[in-house]
Amino acid sequence: MTLLEVKHVRRSFGGLVAVNGVSFSVNPGRIKAVIGPNGAGKTTLFNIISGLLKADAGQVTFKDRSITGFKPYQIARAGISRTFQNPSLFFQMSVLENVMVGRHRRSGREFAACCLRLPGQPKEERSIREAALAQLDYVGLAHLAGFPAGGLSFGQRRMVELARALATDPELLLLDEPASGLNTREKENLGALIRRIRDRGVTVLLVEHDMTLVMDLSDDILVLHNGTIIAEGSPVTIQSDPNVISTYLGGEFRPPEEVELALLTGERPDTAPGARVVPTRSSPVGEGAVR
Repeated sequence: MTLLEVKHVRRSFGGLVAVNGVSFSVNPGRIKAVIGPNGAGKTTLFNIISGLLKADAGQVTFKDRSITGFKPYQIARAGISRTFQNPSLFFQMSVLENVMVGRHRRSGREFAACCLRLPGQPKEERSIREAALAQLDYVGLAHLAGFPAGGLSFGQRRMVELARALATDPELLLLDEPASGLNTREKENLGALIRRIRDRGVTVLLVEHDMTLVMDLSDDILVLHNGTIIAEGSPVTIQSDPNVISTYLGGEFRPPEEVELALLTGERPDTAPGARVVPTRSSPVGEGAVR
């Protein structure tokens, strides 16, 4: 059974085609990565799936039901949650209150009932608080539940946002560059946490630039270039794919370990030691001027 299916999705901004006829699927219980250089269309694709942008053409199906054109809150109710490149928190609220916001879709009380404290509302609020605290404990931040979100480090903010996404009880979790801004130890902890999330039954689709994390973590990888899919498959398949080799290494065949090196570092094997390729917004790592 396919959990998520994207069919022939296209999105342009004026004369720039950000996503051009992209089609792929995500199976339950998998970790699938979407990689590519800045400007490849990865975040635009995520925004379409999560309802923040409307596609010009194509269809998105979740659990055999079309969610094309759904609003973000409707997609969250359907079972898809996400995080963002830059953590989006309410800084004046506590860490726990931020995660409680994610539990909103599980609430059955309307605004008036909350204001008037009608029977049953206090019990529901306690349930929401307990569920949010459980998610904070899951990501290792229960000890900061009462701390103002604005006083957290960048890595901690990422974990709070992840806890908030998990509080919606998603079946599919979209992670947009979750390792960005994290140090080596935080990235290792993040990788272990994402595996735990998958093992508890949540399917993961992530955009990430850290190729060490991607190759170690992913079951499947989708490679985008200029809004188009150029390769899809397992990490081993991607490292030996002719299109990836051509895009990242200028068309010459290289052993898989050299392809992975180029993906990781942006350094061509045939350049002088320390020479690096400087990517542009429209070109992938491995193209551009060598410095």
